[in-house]
Amino acid sequence: MAQREGTRKSARFTFAANMKRFRKALGLSQERLADVCGLHRTYIGSVERGERNISIDNMEVIAVALKESVIRLLEPDEGSSKG
Repeated sequence: MAQREGTRKSARFTFAANMKRFRKALGLSQERLADVCGLHRTYIGSVERGERNISIDNMEVIAVALKESVIRLLEPDEGSSKG
């Protein structure tokens, strides 16, 4: 699933982009984030690429590790010109 109609990103890709942005802002590697979350590094990578239909439980685990809310991870980045 790439994108929905128009220029709005799907929730999956919005979550993925925000997850990557917040992870990098904290200076965490995918491997370190995976360790903190108790998830596999390849799983974290595939979520960041939008390849996984992530469960709400794993969204919460990742949000807690990133010190963010699930809601914040699902908010579109209004400053982004990419759709």
